[in-house]
Amino acid sequence: MTTDINILEQKARDLLAERGVTIADIADLVYYLQAPYVENLTLELCTHHIEAVLRKREVQNTILTGIQLDLLAEKNGMIEPLQAIVGEDEGLYGIDEILALSIVNVYGSIGFTNYGYIDKVKPGILGKLNSHDGVNVHTFLDDIVGAIAAAAASRLAHENGDKKTTN
Repeated sequence: MTTDINILEQKARDLLAERGVTIADIADLVYYLQAPYVENLTLELCTHHIEAVLRKREVQNTILTGIQLDLLAEKNGMIEPLQAIVGEDEGLYGIDEILALSIVNVYGSIGFTNYGYIDKVKPGILGKLNSHDGVNVHTFLDDIVGAIAAAAASRLAHENGDKKTTN
């Protein structure tokens, strides 16, 4: 079965929005990561790089897969003990980070360091997604959103490498 890339991208974007994540939220994360390194950085430029990341099929597939797993966990649709592990976002689980790294991997080592940092400090929307409200499960989504931001930040850094960008 062939999937129309435009349909896949739109579904990924729709799922992010349905789960409460906006492009502006992700742009804030990219800005957070790169403002110290890119002179005159704007949210518009951050958004440009996020849009490019979201056009990648690997990214779209990761978004769909991760959100589907979160939805299954919300509906208690996983086998035990996996249900408890994903539902509680256990720290030693790690598969959520591994899935997210498939996004970061597209953009090189700067993406990895940005991802590790943002996953640790959880600024902005990441803190909200990681809040464990007892209703919504975002075990995979918080890592995916962080990875999208890290990939966009990496893309931005590579584009601006000769203009003072380091990380």
